[in-house]
Amino acid sequence: MISNQPQILISFIIYFCLMLWIGWFFYRRTVLHTDYLLAGRNLNSWIVSLSAQASDMSGWLLMGLPGFAYLQGLNAFWIGFGLLVGTIFNWLLVARRLRVFTEIAGDSITLPSFFEKRTFDHSGQVRMISAIFILIFFTIYTASGFVAGAKLFTSIFNVSYLMALTISAVIIIGYTFLGGFYAVSYTDFIQGIIMFFAIIIVPIYVIQQTGGFGHFATDMITDHPNLFYLFKNNQGEKLSGIAIFSLMAWGLGYFGQPHILARFKAIRSPKKLRKSSVIAITWVTLSLAAAILVGITAFYAISDSLPDPEKAFIMLVDVVATPWLAGILLAAILAAIMSTADSQLLVSSSSVTEDFYKMLSKKKASPKKLTRISRFSVVAVALIAMAVASDPENRVLDIVAFAWGGFGAAFGPLVLASLYWKKLSKAGAIAGILAGGTTTILWKIASGGIFEVYEIVPGFVASALAIIIVSTIIKPKKEVSELFERYKSGLY
Repeated sequence: MISNQPQILISFIIYFCLMLWIGWFFYRRTVLHTDYLLAGRNLNSWIVSLSAQASDMSGWLLMGLPGFAYLQGLNAFWIGFGLLVGTIFNWLLVARRLRVFTEIAGDSITLPSFFEKRTFDHSGQVRMISAIFILIFFTIYTASGFVAGAKLFTSIFNVSYLMALTISAVIIIGYTFLGGFYAVSYTDFIQGIIMFFAIIIVPIYVIQQTGGFGHFATDMITDHPNLFYLFKNNQGEKLSGIAIFSLMAWGLGYFGQPHILARFKAIRSPKKLRKSSVIAITWVTLSLAAAILVGITAFYAISDSLPDPEKAFIMLVDVVATPWLAGILLAAILAAIMSTADSQLLVSSSSVTEDFYKMLSKKKASPKKLTRISRFSVVAVALIAMAVASDPENRVLDIVAFAWGGFGAAFGPLVLASLYWKKLSKAGAIAGILAGGTTTILWKIASGGIFEVYEIVPGFVASALAIIIVSTIIKPKKEVSELFERYKSGLY
């Protein structure tokens, strides 16, 4: 068993030390508050692309999605397809425009501050409401990363769930606390590379060891044909159109994810985003396909009755890898977890300082004090997320789905309206956030198996309608149109 191999522990210790060293390295080089929160808008194409996708995919790429594919087979294709389409449109429709507009709109660091300046809201209402939803959904989202980390450590080192949860949280908090956005982006770059090679190597190696792809495919299709139907579930029952649409609807979430959008804002020049998009889309395409293959391969190579399907990748590594290789491959799960949790903590801390403290404090704080507040906000949000993650029965995919849907519905339509619609008003922005966020929460609470539709769908629609209707009734200020025209001229 992998838990009995000291090489695994050594590999993890080396990995931890590398991440913490990066945090310390950038701690000594973080001077301005904008450095801590947005890396001074000075990242290159490779760092932006891989850190964006690594922070996007999180632990669910190596645990949640393979677990779903293990249970449902090629049905998981619909989630992967939706995410791929969403990724492509996010890079093509949002990335460059957001980078340009946030700089023109008073060099906005956070998404709430951008919405505020975009709508000329001097009351602070848009910013405050946005920040509240960011803290709600990111606390839940960060909890999913801690759950994934706890499952990893309990599987490998046979420690209690609570101990495993604490270990994973302490490591993530450590380098995020120290280095800020620079550390998060560079560690995510490294983690993105590790995740990419691990998720591709493992299923290919397993298939080769079991007689090659032809043998694998023949056996699986013969013995478990239901796993290879796109339009049926694993019981052979036909999937409804609503079920397929709900799976693909994951792609709608991309437009409203603050931790991904932050990467677009941090690149050195908007011109470099074209190269970043090619790198990112290639990474996502191959990684999603491999993650689905991991689940199906685990069903074939291990058993059809894993107690926890989200541990399929871990079990495959146990079967096929030498101790040293296993250490590296399992560190990839930790990389996936950390790459998202660190980004979420950082964006949450930026909302605390930029969107709460600076608005509510009557005294102007120094950059050093703001950075210090940001660092301690990382700890505070992480502790709350640990409390949410404390139940060992939590499922990574379920938690991610709710937080992802919440962000996509609350902010996705507003991001698109901000970048493409001249007539967006302050009232429309507020209505969109409230409609999308609350609809997602209420739909999740009320569904209980009655509704088959993923909550992001009604939430996204409600938000978009609220923005359009309210902005049409309560028109924007004249300054809003002038700023939009200035932004359009800056695009070319």
